[in-house]
Amino acid sequence: MMHALEIRTIARVSKRLVPFLIICYFVAYLDRVNVGFAALTMNQDLGLSQTAFGFGAGIFFIAYFIFEVPSNLLLERFGARKWIARIMLSWGILSGAMAFIPNIARATGLGNEHTFYLLRVLLGAAEAGFFPGIIFYLTLWFPTEYRARIVGYFMAAIPLSTVIGAPISGALLYLHGGLGLAGWQWLFVIEAVPAIILAGVVFFYLTDRPADATWLATDERNWLAERLEVERRHRETLHSYTVTQALVNPRVIGLSLVYFGAVATNYGLSFFLPQIVKAFGLNTFLTTIVSAAPYVVGLVAMVWWGRRSDRHVERRFHAAFPLFLAAAGIAVSTALDDPTLKMLSFCVAGFGIFACLPVFWTLPTAFLSGAAAAAGIAVINSIGNLAGFAGPFAMGWIKDHTGSYAGGLLLLAALGIIAMGIVLMLGHDDALERAPASAE
Repeated sequence: MMHALEIRTIARVSKRLVPFLIICYFVAYLDRVNVGFAALTMNQDLGLSQTAFGFGAGIFFIAYFIFEVPSNLLLERFGARKWIARIMLSWGILSGAMAFIPNIARATGLGNEHTFYLLRVLLGAAEAGFFPGIIFYLTLWFPTEYRARIVGYFMAAIPLSTVIGAPISGALLYLHGGLGLAGWQWLFVIEAVPAIILAGVVFFYLTDRPADATWLATDERNWLAERLEVERRHRETLHSYTVTQALVNPRVIGLSLVYFGAVATNYGLSFFLPQIVKAFGLNTFLTTIVSAAPYVVGLVAMVWWGRRSDRHVERRFHAAFPLFLAAAGIAVSTALDDPTLKMLSFCVAGFGIFACLPVFWTLPTAFLSGAAAAAGIAVINSIGNLAGFAGPFAMGWIKDHTGSYAGGLLLLAALGIIAMGIVLMLGHDDALERAPASAE
């Protein structure tokens, strides 16, 4: 009976929350990286060099870093429903404002380049806390043994945003001239609208905690609350941290460095892949289609690898091996001139980049709980996402000074290898994964 109740409860919670959160993150990630597609025509219109574009694309993450921990602590205090709605509304407005960089530049006298930087900073501040907030939110609803697959489903929005968003973004670039706006301006305006709409939906649809879930039957609600409480007590018996202790915990810092390497491979590639592919001689629309190939592979890898990790109740290898694949795929691409072989190597990298992410997030959530989990997750994500600044900026700077993307890609590969080494060195306490059975 307990087994049947568990299956029914997890299925109902998954059906209620996961698809909706995927949609929210899909919109968030698309609004974050669509600048890479806009750059195909925007850079020339605004007079941005590769270094300036890389700096502007990456400076988003400086603001993200500064506001991440406070934002996640406020989410834990006020509840996901209110705080995530606030985040989505503010980032939707600012993402749409990217379309009007020339107008804002003329009105303020800042110039196109500095206006681009300013809006990317504000967008980073607005979105800070969304992703770690959702990761923390999922720990309030799903027992440990389900988290790799659930986070995998949720984070599938990352490659999905490119698989679906790339051709959409490519098509929007052809709206050039409508109402006097360039195609890249239409891209920002149209892709900002869903975030603003979803902000209102989030406010009325999400439930903060299982105890408030009137859409669950009483036995389902009681079972889930008890199971999560048993896990929390067991976890805190082994490791109990205050917020301050979580912020300076060596394991948290180590995982932050791992995430830095993983994020560097992701953003360093995603912001520049459309421009690398366009150099094959393709038109703009075909560039966006071909650029999506590594993300199709990544979408499958993320879901399958997360389920595999849960099934084997194993985390260290499942986090380290994809990092090796990501680094190897990126490094090999620099030695290949044939477009087909180069894209195959990027597809291998795509498998590794996205397969490691859902498994990675089981590592901190296994030993952190409560406000310490909110703080620790935010620290890991904020430090890791500094690579979202460093990766694109380094790629742009190296391209401007060498005329090639090879040096930047090799740097990304090296960061991936370092991340793999840290994962293997840190290890993982399997007892934390088996807590529910021992507690019962």
